[in-house]
Amino acid sequence: MTSPESASPSRPAKAAGFALLGVAAVALVIGVISLFGGGSEDTPPAAEGTSTAPPAQTTSVASEQPPASTPSSAPPGTTTGSPTVPATTTPPPPVTQPGATKAPVRVYNNSTITGLASKASDEVRGNGWTVAETGNYSAGTIPTTTVYYRPGTEEEASAKELAAALRARVEPRFDGIQSAAAGIILIVTNDYQGPAKNK
Repeated sequence: MTSPESASPSRPAKAAGFALLGVAAVALVIGVISLFGGGSEDTPPAAEGTSTAPPAQTTSVASEQPPASTPSSAPPGTTTGSPTVPATTTPPPPVTQPGATKAPVRVYNNSTITGLASKASDEVRGNGWTVAETGNYSAGTIPTTTVYYRPGTEEEASAKELAAALRARVEPRFDGIQSAAAGIILIVTNDYQGPAKNK
């Protein structure tokens, strides 16, 4: 028969073993989450219905690369880096060809912010587009800042480029603006962010 004193040393050992198993399980869960979900917080979510990705998404891959000024022992022309991430990334080409004519833009405010269309017009001009008109859109509520174009026209490529520059959604014109004058229509709302700031 064993005394209570001789049984007590096994209880702390069991408790320590269970504690180590718990720590290992937590570390495993954190590792799996980091493996499959890591890095997604740096990438802004794509706007609903957009078929183009904002340019900021391409920079997350480039940020994982070593700085260009870091000396490398590899001979010139050899790329280095992790096997799963390309060592050199090429940004996607612009939607419109360089030198291509950009469709004129009409900018309308559909927000509670006074002067937002004027501010957006200045930023549109700063990105190389001509602003044909600035005003308010009061025929309904637009859920998010959106660039509209006439499908099947040269406006589509230019609208997608503008939407990427302004971090906005891009869509074909809807019935309420279908018969408006030719050109791109930018309707800004309270969520308007403007162009991405250069870092």
